[in-house]
Amino acid sequence: MGRADARRAQAQESRRAAKSGGIRRLFTWKKLLGTFFGIVLLGMGAFGALYLYVDVPAANAMAERQSNVYKYSDGTVLARTGKGVNRQIVDLDEVPKKVQHAFVAAENKTFYKDQGVDLKGTTRALLSTVSGKGKQGGSTITQQYVKNYYLTQDPTVSRKLKELVISLKIDQQKSKDEILAGYINTAYYGRGASGIQAAAQAYYGVDAKDLNVSQGAYLASLLQAPSQYDWNSATPTGKKLVKERWAYTLRNMVEMDWLTESEKAKLKFAYPQKPKPAAGMEGQTGYLVEAANKELEKQGVTEEDREAGGWTFTLTVDKKRQQALEKAVDDQLESKLDREGSKVDATVQAGATSVDPKTGKVVALYGGEDYIKHYISNATRQDYQPASTFKPLVLASALENESTTQDGSLIGLNTVYDGTSKRPVVGSDTPFSPQNEDDRSYGPISVQKAMNSSVNSVFAQMIVDVTPSAAKQTALDLGVPDKNFPERPAVSLGTMNASTWDMAGAYATLDNHGRKVTPHIVQSAEHRDRTVNPEKPKREQAISRASADTVTKALTGVVDAGSGSAANTSAYDAAGKTGTSEDNKSAWFAGYTPELTTVVALFGEGDGGRKQVSLTGTANSGRANGGGFPARIWADYTLGALGGGSGKTFDLQDVERGEVPAPPTPSDTPSEEPTESEEPTPSDTPSETPSETPSESPSSSAPPTDSPTVTTPPTSPELPPQPGEDDGQPGERPGGNGLLGE
Repeated sequence: MGRADARRAQAQESRRAAKSGGIRRLFTWKKLLGTFFGIVLLGMGAFGALYLYVDVPAANAMAERQSNVYKYSDGTVLARTGKGVNRQIVDLDEVPKKVQHAFVAAENKTFYKDQGVDLKGTTRALLSTVSGKGKQGGSTITQQYVKNYYLTQDPTVSRKLKELVISLKIDQQKSKDEILAGYINTAYYGRGASGIQAAAQAYYGVDAKDLNVSQGAYLASLLQAPSQYDWNSATPTGKKLVKERWAYTLRNMVEMDWLTESEKAKLKFAYPQKPKPAAGMEGQTGYLVEAANKELEKQGVTEEDREAGGWTFTLTVDKKRQQALEKAVDDQLESKLDREGSKVDATVQAGATSVDPKTGKVVALYGGEDYIKHYISNATRQDYQPASTFKPLVLASALENESTTQDGSLIGLNTVYDGTSKRPVVGSDTPFSPQNEDDRSYGPISVQKAMNSSVNSVFAQMIVDVTPSAAKQTALDLGVPDKNFPERPAVSLGTMNASTWDMAGAYATLDNHGRKVTPHIVQSAEHRDRTVNPEKPKREQAISRASADTVTKALTGVVDAGSGSAANTSAYDAAGKTGTSEDNKSAWFAGYTPELTTVVALFGEGDGGRKQVSLTGTANSGRANGGGFPARIWADYTLGALGGGSGKTFDLQDVERGEVPAPPTPSDTPSEEPTESEEPTPSDTPSETPSETPSESPSSSAPPTDSPTVTTPPTSPELPPQPGEDDGQPGERPGGNGLLGE
């Protein structure tokens, strides 16, 4: 047995040795090298064949660019852009030498020495394309010129291989100066500018021959990402990156002996001028095209794609409703303003967004007086506060979270709160005691009537009952952006930032029974070589139908018997909310019918758009509150947009009435709930109370320790203002503020 085992072991060892020897014989160094060189030769042969096969083509369609067409939803033309290429060819000797060097330093330091290609960069780009990672840099100036002038921007393997071959041939056929001239004259710089002459005019208002080194370095830096690096539209990150690339370009110029260190030290970053709207973008056209372009960027149709031309973009905008919105603003606001003779009127800006609540389609948009005169779109700007138009979202959160008052009563429309002005909130770590409009105290008041009259003290307490974090989450779910959105009691009065577009989406969601509505303006994007189907917005349930319908019920009261009565008409069923922000710097009306959701706002804008100013005194009518001009514009537009009216009514289900506790203990403060006839009515007359955002400062009156749904006010009445004081001015008395109760 021992000998048999030994023989078997020896046989196994022999087989392993034979197998190992066979592998070694198969993978000898000689064979491996032979295989490698064989592959290299095959590759060289294939490339040689490709080199012979590919000829230098004629100029591409990009060099003979087409126009883009923007259409209304009915197919009629809104605008044509890019009819003629914004390009003027200049000879290289017209461009200062140091500016020429700036482009080489930024893009391709070895340009004057290389053979027109960067094999490492091209290989990296090819691998990135094959692996599906998208575009990669690394091309030489010659390769970029070939891509711009002879080929397309498509990131395909075949295009990159053609680019490599043609670049080698172009490098042999043309001088470096010819190639550089072709490159800087065909490159796209953003702002609709193709070529260095158009770019010099677009960014600095000078001819290419008058560019200095710093300006040239900025234009050269732009080429890496024109949209991202345009200083006037760049994000903070984009601004940081373009400054870094500008500095990188100058360092390379020093390294290549094209600039001395002392010259570089004297240079300062060349900030470009503000962009000028393109011709044909007058009136509302530019705002509509701009909104569409921003959405197209998110859908993958870049500025570079659009500048190539040949696109047909169909918008969701209804031509008749768009005209109705423009007419409403003209009739209800612009016709009453004296922009030339009144300093206040000159600062007034109007914006509006109107949405189909079932689909999210933006059917009309008002961006400002004229796109040529006012480049910022008032429909999509997010630098103002939506004020009390946020209060319905506080109620929505209370309903959605089944929140209760401090005494445990379920919150609903009949729940009674203490409407005393400057009443300190109970249950918050952050003291807050907001003043009501005109410092009016209401005493015990239902949530419905508090919504009608926009009682600040009620909603400040309600957000504490809900918790600011829960209210914020509900608002985000409804579509309010997370911009300057603190989780504190004062946010109940709309102290975050939002646009009419944002608030239209939130209110459309309420209108749509809580099913999420995301506004969008692009219906389709078609090109001869490509069709982009815009991503369909999600339709998930943001809040329950019961919560949304209860808020809608509350908002019908605002229109029927509250601060939004200017929007009331028998021609349609309506719900809405007014809003007036800090110091009357913005005034809002957000409202809807069963078929249409529209948000209108006025903004006080001074110092060329760099400063927010008060709207008080607009058209000599006192305080321009949300129940005034915005509500009247809303009503006029809605009537026209609905063809004179509509018989449709809100289909409301499971409206939450809430719990009503026993009558409260009488308060020493003589403050009773007003009767229907006593409720405040909207007025454009001046208010003695300034409109300022409440400050969350500690109150000298300690918050009550026992606060049921009806919370009694402090036993010591507030002292009247002394002569010369502004009633409710922040800092004048504990708990003072001055936010108007709209």
